[in-house]
Amino acid sequence: MIPAGDAARALGVSLDTLRRWDREGKIRTARDRANRRLVPASEIDRLRGGAGGERLSARNRFRGVVREVRVEGLLAQVEIEVTEPARVVAVVTAEAVRALGLRPGMTGTAVVKATSVMVER
Repeated sequence: MIPAGDAARALGVSLDTLRRWDREGKIRTARDRANRRLVPASEIDRLRGGAGGERLSARNRFRGVVREVRVEGLLAQVEIEVTEPARVVAVVTAEAVRALGLRPGMTGTAVVKATSVMVER
């Protein structure tokens, strides 16, 4: 059994998301003597797409090949060249679509805004 915070990090979601999934029955948890959530390792495997399990709905994973690693002091920069085809889906306002003149078949650029980018292996 893994503490909820560690399980959330392993799944790449916030602790609030993990708590919501628990309330909605999307993830199986247990409680310790102090009433803290614990997550079985099998649930993490299932949600990460392990043997026969469901996959997370997160679509901002871009698999590829590590091309460069730069380490300076306590920080490291990892460059990954994306090798898989990727599809990005955005929810925007109808006004934005009209202002940009977006139509199927035209080129566009998806800008992914995130507070952090994690690397998994």
